[in-house]
Amino acid sequence: MAGRGTDGGSADLAVLARGGRLNFFGFLLRLLARLPFLFIAGRMYGAEALGRFAYAVLIVEFAAQIATLGLKRGLAQQLAASDKPHVSVTWDALLVAAIGAAVGMALLFLFPQAMFPNSEIHGLERLLPIAVLALAWSDVMLAALAYRHDVGSTVRARAVVEPWTISIAAFVLAFLSKRDGLIIAYALSMVGALIASAIPFLKAYGVPAGWRPDPATLWHMARRNLPVAAADAVEWGSRRLDIAILGLFASPAIVGVYYVAQNVASLPSKLKTSFDPILGPVISRNVEAGNRSAVASQVRQVGFWVIAAQAGVALALGIPGEAVMGLVGPEFVAGAAALAFLLAAEVVAATATTSEAALIYLARHRNMVLSLLMIAFQAALTVVLILLMRRLGWPEAWQATAPAIGLMLALAFAAITKARLLSGLLGQAVSGWRWPLLWAAAAAIVVGQIAVLLPEWLELALGIPAIMAAFGAVIWIKGFGPEDRELFRMRKADIQAAEALEPAPGASPGAPLT
Repeated sequence: MAGRGTDGGSADLAVLARGGRLNFFGFLLRLLARLPFLFIAGRMYGAEALGRFAYAVLIVEFAAQIATLGLKRGLAQQLAASDKPHVSVTWDALLVAAIGAAVGMALLFLFPQAMFPNSEIHGLERLLPIAVLALAWSDVMLAALAYRHDVGSTVRARAVVEPWTISIAAFVLAFLSKRDGLIIAYALSMVGALIASAIPFLKAYGVPAGWRPDPATLWHMARRNLPVAAADAVEWGSRRLDIAILGLFASPAIVGVYYVAQNVASLPSKLKTSFDPILGPVISRNVEAGNRSAVASQVRQVGFWVIAAQAGVALALGIPGEAVMGLVGPEFVAGAAALAFLLAAEVVAATATTSEAALIYLARHRNMVLSLLMIAFQAALTVVLILLMRRLGWPEAWQATAPAIGLMLALAFAAITKARLLSGLLGQAVSGWRWPLLWAAAAAIVVGQIAVLLPEWLELALGIPAIMAAFGAVIWIKGFGPEDRELFRMRKADIQAAEALEPAPGASPGAPLT
């Protein structure tokens, strides 16, 4: 560990802070772009068409998630541990993803009813599986760029090109074909994101000279990443299982309402997932170097940042929840209760997901088992709650809160168990929880109760920023220390230290610095 010392820790913090700032900016861009799409889809297409679209996209994204075979997060470790030129490793990964995508696409082309189980299939909708390859390749390319701390490309692809393409295309296509408009808009957005990912990827890595696929290496890569792929699929599935189960019990219109609530609630989760590309390489480097103390510190630090950011956004969107859902259309206001539980679930999930960022390198099989237990618990609890509410005669709109409650409790289970496992492995606490978060939440709630008394347009225009400002002011004064404020400033020395950790092409960042 000689040579890493304080400078290495400062540089790691600088890298995480720089990535955090970029990704918070990306979150704001996603927020600005996602809300127009929900507004257009709700107002111009309606809840039933939106529910049909939601189920089809769920199946396509599940196929793409499986196709990457865990490389979205596992590629950093592949690059750190490989002696091969990094350009060859990344193209091996793209080939693995292409093979996985080909299998998924073939199945969906043969059985398109999997995407549209309760409705007829029209013309161009049969071509939707093409998006599987675009999504899988884009994820792998962005993971490769993140290994070199290029988070800006992820922001451009995921926060600018993808959401604005689907919003603009959905608006234009609403005048041409409301039957196919949302599906076509989604496919166009995936292609746009792939192009936005491929351009910087080719600039950074290029095309390997003399590269030939190595079946043995590819098989080893796929097999090694299976636990990570399973964990990724479970995490992804935990955010989709609720809508999949609801679709079996509720009408397409209710599914459409829940889909809007889910999309609004997923905005805070992007704050966590956008840290993954930069947190993964930093953690993998310290794992390779045996610096477990640094791993625990980084998980705690990012965990607090994520919990604080998610809690602030969740309160800002949840307190005026009826007004937020009403933006999409009057029929969507019924989803306000589901929105509240989904937002709470995202805050609860922060500890589990930041802990998992290290567990996939330190205890991938045990992490996979905990993930499988979590999703089984979620599925069972969701079904039980829906059947219980139905037996009690609750309205269908209230039954739609059952999947959100099931998700929240399952994520609480995952947060506790994964944090305890990681803490035991590292011998240090890893939770990002701090008590000032309660004081900040109390301040936000007080301001929020005043905001809901205002007319709806003022509740949204002034209430949401005021709630976030109240939360942010308290957490800045009471909860933030010097290391936390690093997220908001970068000194010249820190930039130089961060650049010193940038992995050179073909170099392993796991080697101790001297």
